[in-house]
Amino acid sequence: MTTTRLPTPDELYAGSREAPFVIAGPCVLESRSLVLEASAAVAEAAARLGLRVIFKSSFDKANRTSVKSYRGPGMKQGLEWLAEARETSGLPVITDIHLPEQAAPVAEVADVLQIPAFLCRQTDLLVAAAATGKVVNVKKGQFLAPWDMRNAVGKLREAGTERIWLTERGASFGYNNLVVDFRSIPIMKAFGHPVVFDATHSVQLPGGQGQCSGGQREHVPTLARAAVAAGAGGVFLEVHPNPDKALCDGPNSWPLDKLLPLLTDLLAIWRLPSAIS
Repeated sequence: MTTTRLPTPDELYAGSREAPFVIAGPCVLESRSLVLEASAAVAEAAARLGLRVIFKSSFDKANRTSVKSYRGPGMKQGLEWLAEARETSGLPVITDIHLPEQAAPVAEVADVLQIPAFLCRQTDLLVAAAATGKVVNVKKGQFLAPWDMRNAVGKLREAGTERIWLTERGASFGYNNLVVDFRSIPIMKAFGHPVVFDATHSVQLPGGQGQCSGGQREHVPTLARAAVAAGAGGVFLEVHPNPDKALCDGPNSWPLDKLLPLLTDLLAIWRLPSAIS
């Protein structure tokens, strides 16, 4: 069991402004064993590269294509698993909230609260997340222009926080498809906060398989490299030991055993003098 001291919210946010970082983990909490396996693997990759990593997974995926889709273990069980992963791996953790009343209890475990893309304009949710004092990661809605995210930033600032990350995750492009406009990275960076690129959701094909979403994971490395070159300070990756059997977002998840080579590539680009300036 780790004895590593985890960063305070101020330290975590300051660190994200000073050096590149990665958010990585399974889409959804499937089981305790998966959480511990994935968090250990992510921690090992981070340690080998000296890279800042935050472990991610969701206790509830409220926005699913079908009512039959797996959503997760729920908040109580999910937070217990995340707390154990945080303790054993020594990694900070991030997870989604969907309702204002979830913010405070989730903040007792999570180091970063994530606002899902489809909820990025929900004022009460943003205010509740800001009130916890934790870092807040807001995913840009697929329906928003990048300059419109200044309003989410304004709501969080009015609610009393400057610990803000903004995440690009693709924009709707016709039906069942997304496209990435890399101009969004410098545009959102101009608001004064770190910008993350969600490389795995950006290759998603929403609803593309009828009762679930499809994806094109083979394009994850290309988009991730391009985003880092465009100035993204962080990269978000859903990873799984067996993506084809994942209970959620398998088609766009990156194989866990291929995480280290991908992070090695990204770190090499980040180390170029102009990569995140």
